[in-house]
Amino acid sequence: MKNWLQAARLRTLPLSLSGIVLGTFLAATTGYTNWKITLLAILTTIGFQVISNFANDYGDGVKGTDNENRIGPKRALQSGAITPKQMLFAIRLTSAITFILALALIYASFGSENILYILLFLFLGIAAIVAAVKYTMGENPYGYSGFGDIFVFLFFGLLAVLGTYFLYTQKLDWTLLLPASTIGLLSAGVLNLNNMRDINSDKQSNKNTLVVKMGLLKAKRYHIIIIVLAMLFAVLYSLLHYQKIQQFIYLLAFLPIFKHLSFVKYNNEPVKFDPELKKLALSTFLFALLFGLGMLL
Repeated sequence: MKNWLQAARLRTLPLSLSGIVLGTFLAATTGYTNWKITLLAILTTIGFQVISNFANDYGDGVKGTDNENRIGPKRALQSGAITPKQMLFAIRLTSAITFILALALIYASFGSENILYILLFLFLGIAAIVAAVKYTMGENPYGYSGFGDIFVFLFFGLLAVLGTYFLYTQKLDWTLLLPASTIGLLSAGVLNLNNMRDINSDKQSNKNTLVVKMGLLKAKRYHIIIIVLAMLFAVLYSLLHYQKIQQFIYLLAFLPIFKHLSFVKYNNEPVKFDPELKKLALSTFLFALLFGLGMLL
């Protein structure tokens, strides 16, 4: 059980839940709440994240990317704690459970009448599972070609926030793209940190992440740009929907992020990026909570 919990990487859950939390809060500000949707959205998102973590462990493990040169905790396949056959079975089982949860979520939101919405979210659910698996698995995993940042932005940011909001309200507002982009860019920043940490081992394993393609210096500049953009998008949304000063309480979550950006700017040792992963992920989750609470207070 300990090995499976480690392979599930539960410490990644706050980041993956940030979009769901924010989408739920945004829906609540317009008067839409539903505990069934909230619970099922959380469980489904946890399922997607665990699939992604298992698949990442498997893909990097069988390709030899996770080796003795990799910085960070040993992965399950790398250490031999879980065999490739066992991990494949776990991926299939978790995918099946998550798909059932997604079906329950869709039914809780749309019932059986809105066929168009049902089909749309069925497609999005399947796409999310495929994206989670194809990041490092298969012959042409997109994580090995530098497209991981785009998929993280789309699924952790736009789909998580806008999709969750739509499940409650069945409508959208274009300005919601701003906070959704904030979550997406901060999530892409976490991935970029991970790839800056692993730049040397990824190079040796022909894992051509965006960081490997750009080099460390440009990757650091890219990191600072997307994080600053994320903060600006949040502020712009608050200005467009300004009602009370409490809406800006989320600025507190930006304080550790500013410190983080300073560290990234001056650090040139990949190993030292590892502790920053947790800091940025938790800051993103804190932002989602404070942003939502500020809207409701």
